[in-house]
Amino acid sequence: MKHIQSAKNPQVKQWKKLLTKKEREKTHTYLIEGFHLVEEALNHKDEVVELIITEDTNLPTSWDLSNIPLTYISPEISREISDTETSQGVFALCEMKKANISSLENKKYLLLDAIRDPGNLGTMIRTADAAGIDAVILGKGTVDLYNSKALRSAQGSHFHLDILAGDLKEWIDRLKTAGTPVYGTALEGASSFKEAEPGQTFALLMGNEGNGVSKELLELTDQNLYIPIYGKSESLNVAIAAGILLYYLRA
Repeated sequence: MKHIQSAKNPQVKQWKKLLTKKEREKTHTYLIEGFHLVEEALNHKDEVVELIITEDTNLPTSWDLSNIPLTYISPEISREISDTETSQGVFALCEMKKANISSLENKKYLLLDAIRDPGNLGTMIRTADAAGIDAVILGKGTVDLYNSKALRSAQGSHFHLDILAGDLKEWIDRLKTAGTPVYGTALEGASSFKEAEPGQTFALLMGNEGNGVSKELLELTDQNLYIPIYGKSESLNVAIAAGILLYYLRA
């Protein structure tokens, strides 16, 4: 057990660097914050490097902290490394999980093309988890999975799914070869989502908040779908649309 009091401590400076994507990618580590996320991390202890606790913070007695290094910090340091306005004072340093998709057959996938908003990314990961999706593939231009807002929005679901970055063209080809139907999403030249056949295996492709799925990728799918708009809104939020389609497509 360690105690750090000064915000000028080199360890504190390193933690602060992890608020940047560059440092996270360099070290393959990231910080999470808050009781719920830390508790989820402790359910996957092999990914937890260290727990960082603000002094006088009471931890749940149900937490299994065996073999987890603990570092206690001052409230000043907590404010330095927090990415929220009102920190709960509980952090965990975690290692990035390496996805392991051993077989492509008979699984459900969510493919994301250039999702820019971290809140949308996290919400879609959380929804995919709830819908029983097996893997999420992050295409080019998609915001960093370990962005703090994305992690908060995912609410720990990134611990439950295989999530990896990849070339969506290659993934669509691989999935179709494996017999997995691939559904794109579009506003024009598409069928109502209710015309799709729910199944035990599928891949759903969602696109950028402003531009949607790229035309190049839409030309590779088996079928492109849209969700009818009955009111005056021009479109649905991409995370809401993903939730509707994921739950409809799964058998």
